Amino acid sequence: MSTNSSMVGQLLWQGPACTSWKQDFEGALYHLANCFLLLGFMGGSGVYGCFYLFGVLGMGYLCCVLWGWFSACGLDIVLWNFLLAVACLLQLAYLVYRLRKDTLPEEFDLLYKTLCLPLQVPLQTYKEMVHCCEKQVLTLATEQTYAVEGETPINRLSLLLTGRVRVSQDGQFLHYVFPYQFMDSPEWESLQPSEEGVFQVTLTAETECSYVSWPRKSLHLLLTKERYISCLFSALLGYDISEKLYTLNDKLFAKFGLRFDIRLPSLYHVLGPTAPDAGPESEKDDEEVCGPSVSPPLAMTTSVQQTPPYTSPPAATDLPAPPSRARMSRPDSGILGEDSTSLVLEDFEEVSGSESFMDYRSDGEYMR
Repeated sequence: MSTNSSMVGQLLWQGPACTSWKQDFEGALYHLANCFLLLGFMGGSGVYGCFYLFGVLGMGYLCCVLWGWFSACGLDIVLWNFLLAVACLLQLAYLVYRLRKDTLPEEFDLLYKTLCLPLQVPLQTYKEMVHCCEKQVLTLATEQTYAVEGETPINRLSLLLTGRVRVSQDGQFLHYVFPYQFMDSPEWESLQPSEEGVFQVTLTAETECSYVSWPRKSLHLLLTKERYISCLFSALLGYDISEKLYTLNDKLFAKFGLRFDIRLPSLYHVLGPTAPDAGPESEKDDEEVCGPSVSPPLAMTTSVQQTPPYTSPPAATDLPAPPSRARMSRPDSGILGEDSTSLVLEDFEEVSGSESFMDYRSDGEYMR
């Protein structure tokens, strides 16, 4: 022990044992090897940083092997640098294996770029979502049904990748589902995790379709565990349901030739009951507006039911006749004016076939 301590002290305090320094420099391979080592240790983190780090270090150690073989003529130099170069090559091979193993299929990669990348969703989070659906892409043939009204249980959530799906109820066309839209988002939101239910609509593939599907229980477990994924699905499902609602709104009010705001409850009560009396509509004219022809403004004024002349009692002949009740526009509606409201009510009377008309009051109620 004392001998080893004396040797260490001799090396530290007495300086190197070199009697003379070499006057010439080492060859180009030695300096090239050190340049590669310097650049390699400046690599960053992450997968691509590791590729840079081990790739450049491997070239540096390989240059050291050549220098030790041709210039230094030292077996130990050759062996150590050879082992280091092999370790870098093995590390590179492992990184390539990891990348190929974690590579997403083409459909899921396109789904990430279209739906999740604009929302800046981390790739690792997206991989957890993909792992939940087991990386399976399902298909539907033309005219094959995804769900049957009143029969198919609600036990999954599906997102359409390619094709077009027709949604109908009682044989009446409602709307289409296009790529990168959820096929059963309303059904998913209508049930609690512990509840069970069946579809209220029928979904039929109009073309060859492909979609991904998350099992209900597995997805609920993932949403419970990962709050970020839960918020992401809430945002995506909310946007998808709102798009479906506005599509139904356009179809419901298309026959009037006007575009209304679905948030007006008074319009809903007036125009909603007319939907079954409007006659059969074509199920394929989903995007077209097939409303009845609108009468000119002159005809509008003549179609209003005239109030019969008021006959005053004999005892009160000086009393003036009460004025006819004027139609007033809803004060809190920024969409429909007085003329538009009259046009809506007149069309409503024509569809319902009633001789009386609805009187629109300022308090939001309708009276005959």
